Amino acid sequence: MNSEKMKISVGFALISMIWGSTWLVIKIGLESVPPLFAVAIRFTLATVILCIILKLKGERMPMHRNAVILYFTLAFMSYGFPFALVYWGEQFIPSGLASILFAVYPFVVAIGSHIALPDEKLNLLKVVGILFGFAGVIIIFWADIRWGEASTLAMLGILASTIMQGASLIAVKRMSKDITPTALSLGGMVIGIVVLYCLALVFEDYHAIRFDLRGAGSILYLGTFGTVVTFLTYYWLLKRIEAVYLSLVTLVTPVLAVFLGAIVLGEKLQPNVFSGASVIFIGILITNGRDVAAAVQRHKARVMNYMS
Repeated sequence: MNSEKMKISVGFALISMIWGSTWLVIKIGLESVPPLFAVAIRFTLATVILCIILKLKGERMPMHRNAVILYFTLAFMSYGFPFALVYWGEQFIPSGLASILFAVYPFVVAIGSHIALPDEKLNLLKVVGILFGFAGVIIIFWADIRWGEASTLAMLGILASTIMQGASLIAVKRMSKDITPTALSLGGMVIGIVVLYCLALVFEDYHAIRFDLRGAGSILYLGTFGTVVTFLTYYWLLKRIEAVYLSLVTLVTPVLAVFLGAIVLGEKLQPNVFSGASVIFIGILITNGRDVAAAVQRHKARVMNYMS
């Protein structure tokens, strides 16, 4: 395996493991810091680190029209409201359930790609897979749904976050060719933290913030590994491998999140959650199966051409 392939494999494994753990760490941190302040402080730390990285690498922030539009898109559709919803939602539902609901992300990307990307249209397998995915979500909701209850609203919030983040990925794929991962992350995050602090100051009491071991440790881990390391790696991978491979991260993260939630916090999920998750994952495999197989065949063909 050459150096580039090794980096890609390590990068994929890295974001899978870190994102699988962030659901638990968010849950732990919420015991000390209110959700909106927690995510705002997390991104403040990440912004400082990204500024240092940008300076050390000698990069500049592109400020042309498409770049500015993309920064604002990421601010509102990736870093701002979506993360606010995730943090708020995890107050009322287990971390493992939140990660499973976020696993509908590939379906959102598939539908968005069909609409916005001419070369990534839906086919029959993708449609069937998407139907499986939504059926899995319905199974998860069906047993416990009580309209107006915090847990139901929290699950809907996680799904809304997933839809917004899927839409932002499509924007990145279309508009970020000349923007480095560092600039891309920093541009969206700087604007996003303004949104988050405004929301926090309106809806939360800053006196409730406690920087004890749980609160400070959660923010430190999420700001460095859960944000800087993962987003830089994610955008780096997006420029080197097909999006279908990256979407498979959502097959790994819920498994780790459920395991950690059970071990560390003693979370117990109802049987309908596991049934629904199984249907969602089957849908992901159906949706991406043909594209993954085709990508593997293209990779094999390139290897054979290289060796011949």
